Amino acid sequence: MSYKVVIFGEMLWDCLPTGPVAGGAPMNVALNLHQLGLNSRLISAIGNDTDGKNLLEFLNSFEIPTDMIQTNVEHETSRVLVDNSDPENIRYTIVSPVAWDFIQWNEEMDQAVEDADAFVFGSLGVRNTESLKTLLHLLRHPVLRIFDANLRPPFYDFEVIETLLGYADVLKINEDELEIFADYFKTEPTVEGLCGHLDKHFPMEIICVTRGSKGALIYQKGVITAHSGYKVKVEDSIGAGDAFLSGFVKTYLDDKNPKEILDYACKLGAFVATQKGGTPRYSGDRFD
Repeated sequence: MSYKVVIFGEMLWDCLPTGPVAGGAPMNVALNLHQLGLNSRLISAIGNDTDGKNLLEFLNSFEIPTDMIQTNVEHETSRVLVDNSDPENIRYTIVSPVAWDFIQWNEEMDQAVEDADAFVFGSLGVRNTESLKTLLHLLRHPVLRIFDANLRPPFYDFEVIETLLGYADVLKINEDELEIFADYFKTEPTVEGLCGHLDKHFPMEIICVTRGSKGALIYQKGVITAHSGYKVKVEDSIGAGDAFLSGFVKTYLDDKNPKEILDYACKLGAFVATQKGGTPRYSGDRFD
């Protein structure tokens, strides 16, 4: 079955010392899901500029639909300055404001989310009230709603995050974000402490915590399933977490058990870490 997944948020150019690379967590997830055989569509925005045209050409080269990517004539296509001097700890400087800060709601995207099997969203893409308003309008549809926290200081607000948690069926955070969440919610900075609190106060089905090269774990109603990850030679870690999330979404929709979900997602994340950039090309499950 080809599941329909809609992804909302940023698309951009990661400006590395070696040159620009297309990226942005939502775009990376959309491309990975597309390559895994799912019907993925990205809701985002570009500027009316060369960077925007080049991003569309990049997406078209994957033959992924671009019909819900808006063109904003007042704001530029997003660019992010990347410091990859430490391949396992990439640092980002995100320019603001940009086109995807001003995503406008329309009936087409509304219908796409209503018809979807899953809807993926994060916190960075709604740092501006205009895009946040659009996302909140779309979140009213009772599809599987997957919240990839993706905290990028200083572009997050926990009042907004609490609102988004109220819609989330699935939450994905990394171990650094776990500590930030725990500090805000005043819980122990442990999986049991934070996830137990979130599970009690928000209507979630499952929480996933990624741990970089140490793998990941799933918390589901008090039960923790862990995976130690795959040991690989890291080219760079850009997009590895997005690939993990894509593998998670595919196997979760396939109704796999937590152990199977983690194994597949960790394998895909590890593969992307061995490649340059966040969107290497592969076909279906042939990525190992």
